[in-house]
Amino acid sequence: MSDNPIETNSTQNDIQVDKASHVIQQIRDEIGKAIIGQRDVIDQVLIALFAAGHVLIEGVPGLGKTLLVKALSKTFDGAFSRIQFTPDLMPSDVSGHVMYDQRSERFNIRRGPVFTNLLLADEINRAPAKTQSSLLEVMQEQQVTIEGKAMPVPRPFMTLATQNPIEQEGTYPLPEAQLDRFLLKIQLDYPSEQEEAAMVKAVTTGHIGDVLDVSEVASVVKPETILALQKIAARIQVDAQVNEYAVRITRATRNWQGISLGAGPRGGIALIRAARAAALLAGRDYVTPDDIKTIALPALRHRVALSPELELEGHNTDFVLSTILEKVDAPRQ
Repeated sequence: MSDNPIETNSTQNDIQVDKASHVIQQIRDEIGKAIIGQRDVIDQVLIALFAAGHVLIEGVPGLGKTLLVKALSKTFDGAFSRIQFTPDLMPSDVSGHVMYDQRSERFNIRRGPVFTNLLLADEINRAPAKTQSSLLEVMQEQQVTIEGKAMPVPRPFMTLATQNPIEQEGTYPLPEAQLDRFLLKIQLDYPSEQEEAAMVKAVTTGHIGDVLDVSEVASVVKPETILALQKIAARIQVDAQVNEYAVRITRATRNWQGISLGAGPRGGIALIRAARAAALLAGRDYVTPDDIKTIALPALRHRVALSPELELEGHNTDFVLSTILEKVDAPRQ
């Protein structure tokens, strides 16, 4: 574990944004040892982490979704769990259950994999709705109820769910209530030609098979440091005009032609939370309108639904949201 410029026993006022930026850059550098390219995606995952939110990562197989989560988990000295979602996965397999111990002649609670700091919900759309919904309470309330007993999960807690957008057979679309619990929906696209060439060379040079390798990633922070960074992000200043700008964007989705379901109030809250963390990544103690624009697509794309007519015309959610961002006036900086 390397030394950290942020002391976890410091008061909030003693922690400076520039020191936080140094720690964030350390985390970026370590993740970069396992992930080639995808800088925007890495930043969006870190934004969600420092905003104390959850992310849904969507991309076709082979783009490194699982590798990204594993690399992030290696950067801090916390607990990591993975759940491979399948059609026969039960809610108790996620949250835990009560079992009878014959030796002690008593019922004991066996905690599920959600009792961790980072939870990888791999291919979440392969499990039925009742199992998906078992994540709702822990994602929203940071606790699990087993046999009427509320049990808090460790802090920080973050769910990183992955799904394949192409394969539909044997999958179950996430319900709107659960989609709304994710702070960001991140889309992982194909790498550039140069990045793909570097990736192929890195994986095939001196390695047997194509095992996900995060051995070079070092732990640079403790869970307490992540909590400190989350507190810093929560204190980033937001001007009233910037706050109103986020609200105008959110409200515009509700009456925009071609959108059948607009974003609710949680959409505006997500914009501000994520923009604060984005400002922290940029080394600033205040949010700008550009921070709102930067984070608007991942913060809102899963909170709106297009009309069938617009989908038939070949448009997608990002196209419509980008049009809204062009039309909604931003405050002058």
